[in-house]
Amino acid sequence: MNSPSSPGPYDGTAQEGPPAGCPLSSGAPGGTTRLYGPEASADPYGIYAGLRKRYGAVAPVLLEGDVPAWLVLGYRENRRVLDNPRQFTRDSRIWRDWEEGRIEPTSPLVQMVGWRPDCVSQDGEPHRRLRGAVTDNLQALAGRGIRRHVTHFANKQIDAFAGTGRADLVAQYAEYLPMLVLTRLFGLAEGEGRRLATSCAEVIKGGEDALHHNDVIMRVLAELAERKRDEPGSDFTTGLIEHPAGLDEDEILSHLRLVLITAHTTTSNLLARVLQLLLTHRSHLSGLISGQLNISAVVEEVMWNTPPLAVCPGRFATADLELGGQHIKTGDLLVLGLTAGNLDPEIRPDAGVSVQGNQAHLAFSGGPHECPGQNVGQAIIETAVDVLLHRLPGLRLATPAGELTSTASTWESRLDRIPVEFVPQGAGV
Repeated sequence: MNSPSSPGPYDGTAQEGPPAGCPLSSGAPGGTTRLYGPEASADPYGIYAGLRKRYGAVAPVLLEGDVPAWLVLGYRENRRVLDNPRQFTRDSRIWRDWEEGRIEPTSPLVQMVGWRPDCVSQDGEPHRRLRGAVTDNLQALAGRGIRRHVTHFANKQIDAFAGTGRADLVAQYAEYLPMLVLTRLFGLAEGEGRRLATSCAEVIKGGEDALHHNDVIMRVLAELAERKRDEPGSDFTTGLIEHPAGLDEDEILSHLRLVLITAHTTTSNLLARVLQLLLTHRSHLSGLISGQLNISAVVEEVMWNTPPLAVCPGRFATADLELGGQHIKTGDLLVLGLTAGNLDPEIRPDAGVSVQGNQAHLAFSGGPHECPGQNVGQAIIETAVDVLLHRLPGLRLATPAGELTSTASTWESRLDRIPVEFVPQGAGV
């Protein structure tokens, strides 16, 4: 539920937007490059490279609805923003374009950068209190047989196609497996998994249906929280309800939403990318099967080159300042180019050089808001890959590697499909 002072439903009348490419407010970044739409979806890497060449480490861009923002492209500049919440707050209540009524309450951006009573939207002591509740419960989950749950659902997914000798590892495996695990960890019915996975993906993708799908998620979670008050269990939902931090109803629902959306979308995307790397680089696959290569090293490489969130929303300047040669105004929105920062030629002049053993990537963001669910995501991916490789001997791509395609939104780039072939197997293990 949104605070009355937060991006969400509000009493002011939204103004008609300006012409495309026109700055929305005085002092706002005046770029004309859109991070959404057909061109951005087809070639986000080309967009990042073009912006870096023209502007340097920080570039003015337009988000959905031609809302102005700064895209942080440089690795060091991303680190500065992530590590300095006093200069770059996560609290969108100071977002100038919101305060001055230029953001429609139905804008899909509200689902990604709008204020909510959760730890991501706040800094300082409120952030520490709420993040502590999330972190404590995620750590408890990581120690409660999560790999057993992944193994169960991975085998169940594989059973559905094992006898055919063919599959699409995006649609039939990576796209839904993390959500099925999360339903178990949250105390949800397994049957809710596919609907929630679809809705989470639509919220991240943005567009006109984002608000509807967010409402679907919130209705399911509200019913879950109500049930868990009457029927507590050893699950993430009960843990939030009973945590000593004393979260109120809005805080509980907001954190259930936050963890569900981010954990599923990032883990499903990362799992697909790990499978892509293994199947397009046979040396990686053979090294993993032989035990000469550790799965964590493969995941690490993917997080450097294709992090699950390409662009991380968002931070807001608390004062006029300079960043990457650009003059940032108080209340300006900044979005963090995690992919662009990881590929910054200032720190990686040769992107083809191995980064094995180097964990300084931006894939989990950083600073006080660094992703607290890394261990859970890692456990899901490692177990999912292990089960798949053991169940499907002879696993190989059924199409040339160069024909694998991706579709990007503002925030992420997702593989469309991974068609594979393998020796047909009987169901079950």
